[in-house]
Amino acid sequence: MATADWNPLGDVYYRKYELYAMEWTGLVDLAKHTVAASSYGGPIALMKDESKTARVATTVKPVISVYNAAGKLLAQMRWNSGNIVTLGWSSTEELLCIQEDGVVLVYDMFMTFKRTFGMGQEAKDVKILDAKVFPSFQGTGIAVMTTAYRVFLVSNVDSIRIVRLAEVPGLNERPSCWAIVTADRQARALVAKGLELHLVDQGGQYQQQQPELSENAGPIIEMAVSFNSKYLALCTQKGVLWIGSADLQKKYCEFNTSCTKRPQQLVWCGNGAVVGLWDKLVLVVGPDKDWIRYNMDCSVHLLQEEDGLRIIGNETHEFLQKVPTVTEQIFKIGSMEPGAMLFEASKEFQKRNQKADEYIRMIKDKLDVGVNQCIQAAGYEVEPTKQRMLLRAASFGKCFLTDYRPEAFVNMCQMLRVLNQVRHHSVGIPLTYTQLERLSMPVLIDRLVLRKLFGLSVRICQFLKVPDAEGRSRILAHWACFKVQQKHEDEEKLARAISQKLVDVPGVSFSEIASQALEQGRKQLAVRLLDYEVRASEQVPLLLKMGQDQAALTKAIDSGDTDLVYTVLLHLRDKKSSAGDFFMMIRTMPIACSLYIQYCRQQNIKLVEDLYYQEDNSLEEGYCKVIRSYTLDNFEERAKLLEDAVNCFHRCKHEYWIMRIFALAEAGDWAELDKFSKVKKAPVGMEVRVPLKLLFREAAEAAIENKSEDDFDYVVSRLGLAERQVADQVRAMRTQLVSKK
Repeated sequence: MATADWNPLGDVYYRKYELYAMEWTGLVDLAKHTVAASSYGGPIALMKDESKTARVATTVKPVISVYNAAGKLLAQMRWNSGNIVTLGWSSTEELLCIQEDGVVLVYDMFMTFKRTFGMGQEAKDVKILDAKVFPSFQGTGIAVMTTAYRVFLVSNVDSIRIVRLAEVPGLNERPSCWAIVTADRQARALVAKGLELHLVDQGGQYQQQQPELSENAGPIIEMAVSFNSKYLALCTQKGVLWIGSADLQKKYCEFNTSCTKRPQQLVWCGNGAVVGLWDKLVLVVGPDKDWIRYNMDCSVHLLQEEDGLRIIGNETHEFLQKVPTVTEQIFKIGSMEPGAMLFEASKEFQKRNQKADEYIRMIKDKLDVGVNQCIQAAGYEVEPTKQRMLLRAASFGKCFLTDYRPEAFVNMCQMLRVLNQVRHHSVGIPLTYTQLERLSMPVLIDRLVLRKLFGLSVRICQFLKVPDAEGRSRILAHWACFKVQQKHEDEEKLARAISQKLVDVPGVSFSEIASQALEQGRKQLAVRLLDYEVRASEQVPLLLKMGQDQAALTKAIDSGDTDLVYTVLLHLRDKKSSAGDFFMMIRTMPIACSLYIQYCRQQNIKLVEDLYYQEDNSLEEGYCKVIRSYTLDNFEERAKLLEDAVNCFHRCKHEYWIMRIFALAEAGDWAELDKFSKVKKAPVGMEVRVPLKLLFREAAEAAIENKSEDDFDYVVSRLGLAERQVADQVRAMRTQLVSKK
């Protein structure tokens, strides 16, 4: 019967059902452990203190174990640091271990160390009494109370900014209880001091609160803030349970539990009921003084969720929640809601009973409402058989609707298939549909990736048709990064396996995977993986980081990206101990050498000069000296540099003659140029000297003066290079050549 596990609480119903039979059964006794569980179906951390179970005094450090929600062991580690005050989980499923010196050590669920931070100098100096991990508007926050009874907090463990709250006046002993209340994007501490209640904030202000409590209620010994931070529950020494708004301005009820013992836990079930735990007794109290009592078989731990309460025991993991309104409308005995009628019609149809038609006729005007109710109710069920029955009813009802849009039905079917997969005990994430809506599908996929469930993550993305860039490609990149951390695997085989898996996957960065391999000290694997990276801009920086200078320069040149080549060249220049070593490296690479020379000509011509000196290229060295001479203001220094340039040119007479001919022709010193042309043992021929004269009209006159018809013909043949006026004048000079003969 669908309502067999329902219990009334005023006008509503609550139900408790089993999520898992715990795998740790017989191995774990929660009474001997400190328990910290993560919300949204997250993992469970247990800290066993060996000193509590040993028969003699011992200084053995505790063991921290992490399990999934089904009790499957994920990781285990013996603690080797300071004394832990509190364990908690962040919203990104990182384990927060808060020590008495205020140091917070952060681990992932596999007990891999991530980072550490402190809660301030005072916490370190005077130690802390207690700590709270709380959800904040920025993520996950931590608050600590020092032995000086001052409260310090950070609102986001991923962005540390320590804030000191106002002091509680007259507080000279440990408060009976305290909690963090978040409202208006600010976290405040609510501190109980005997019969007094103080609210302290970050602005240095404190307010004494006056909750509407009975006179004989006694001091407040426990408090709990609801999941949405809107409601507050207070438990007093006389066993009075006060339920009201978080600002203490509104009181919903005051319930006498008849138990003066301090509850082990006081939490909220969703946002509609308060749950207290005394030994093996779980008491659920509603805002109208209604209550439900559950007797447990063993010690349990309670964890409040957005839409219910997880009850973690030695043998089972259960979930307590308010029966959703739509579920109540369908399954409540005697319900005449469209969803209830449609559900009955579907069952009768399966039996081939004509009553199905009667039920359909009863709700023909509200059939669409009935379909929607069945779809919504299916989302709130955890048993696949009930889900199928409700979806079958919805599908049956759709057949009678001509304009019903199927998107809601299809979406629910998809979500339930995903939820059923992650709820399986092998995965151990007991998410509800409500929690999934808040968490979102991308976050769920990220959580599966964190658990190394890469195959399931990929299948879900493919099933939901998530784009590869956000789904398959990203997940496989995480898989590859995880694989390179497995140091027991052969690097050659691993590189081949990764390439085969990812070679056809778009958007995967092999450089990121190689970088991860390098961080693990697997340099050769990183080099192999970089061979598969198609983007040189990603390859080259990592090759430089690994010291593969020659390979980096080759890759940069092959890419054709001059900026990338310059990046490598400048890196190598700064890295090499001497300029000579650098020049020796790039001399075998003409493109790199040419680009570097081009760069140096603009930035520092002296570097080019040094390069040519090392290469024994006297001509280019001389050119550089001439160019550099123009940058000098001192005449003597300039003259000295030009003399050095002449010496360079003398070492290469052929080039020196060409350069001198150019200079004389450009200066118009035709007399000196004429002497040059008559030198019998000149290192350059007339084919060099005459074309230079063509730049000027006097070139033709020199040919006439030499009475050389061949030279004149050669001049005429090159007239295409001269200006038109000069060309006409040269042709007119032929008569002068004839008269000379």
